[in-house]
Parts: sequence; structure tokens; C-alpha cells
Amino acid sequence: MRRILPRLAKSLAKGLAKGLVTGPAAGLGPVAGLLLAASAAAAAPETPPVVTVFVDNAKVMRLPERTQTIIVGNPIIADVTLQKNGVIVLTGKSFGSTNLIALDSTGAMIAETTIRVDAAQTSVVTVQRGALDRNSYSCTPVCQPSAQLGDAAEYYGSVSGQADSRRKMATGGGPER
Repeated sequence: MRRILPRLAKSLAKGLAKGLVTGPAAGLGPVAGLLLAASAAAAAPETPPVVTVFVDNAKVMRLPERTQTIIVGNPIIADVTLQKNGVIVLTGKSFGSTNLIALDSTGAMIAETTIRVDAAQTSVVTVQRGALDRNSYSCTPVCQPSAQLGDAAEYYGSVSGQADSRRKMATGGGPER
């Protein structure tokens, strides 16, 4: 859009100068026609920058100066943890896309970013059996079960249950009974 509008303004100016533009735009004159094209360019919404993070991974980002409030559009997809000095840790929680908005002390938006959460595919091997039976393995370099979003419910429950049990033992919670 940003590339098209300057060309449109240039074409409009040439057309007005040569008398080739007809209709309401012809009566505007060259300066008004250029202002019309410039206002159309200013009214065109800007596409926010995209930050990509993988599920179950984190990325460190710096907030703009004067940020007082941060909003995550869908905290099921991504979450942020505020650190010192305007630094946030962005964590991918589920596949999808959401946005992150930074507001100043008056509530005015000072920045918006699109957050895209993708699956890390570099070391994950997926075994598909039929339409609904899917199991994932992390192969780094030996393949071990790895619960991933979209795996069969029984497999996912078994693998994540073992991981929870191990985590509880490691943190002093003891085995589940």
C-alpha cells in the first residue's frame, strides 16, 4: 500500500497537468489532488511488525519508552512477563497469532506488535496413524516422547503426566500416589 500511493499521487499529478483526469478529481487542481492522495496515504493503516516465537519458548523484548500498560490480545496464545527497565519476556503458549499493545500513562497507544506463535519443527518428529492418532517425538539426537499440541489425547496425557510426576519429584513434591 505504501508503494502504491506515491505512484498514485504521481499519476494523478501528471493526469491533472495534462488534463487527462476527469470527474470530481479534475476540479481539485494539482495541489488539492496531491493533498487528496497524501491524505489517503496517511489514512492507510500501518501493518504492525510481526514477532515470531515458538511454542514453549521465550523471547526477550524491550518496550518503548513511556510504556505504562501492556496488553496481550489472547493470553492463551502468548504471555508476557514484565522485567526491570522496560524488558519483557514473551512466551509462546499455543499455536496462533495475537497482538501486543503498549499504552502510555494517558492510555494512548504507543506501539502494537503482532505475535505469531509457531511450532518448533527442527527436532520434532510426528508419527501419524490414521486421521486422529498422532504422536510426537523430540529427536535430539535420540527420539524421546514429547507431548505436543495436537497429539492424540491418550498419548498426550500419558507423556505430560510422566513429565508432571518427574517435575514434582525434582522439586521435592514426591511421587504422585
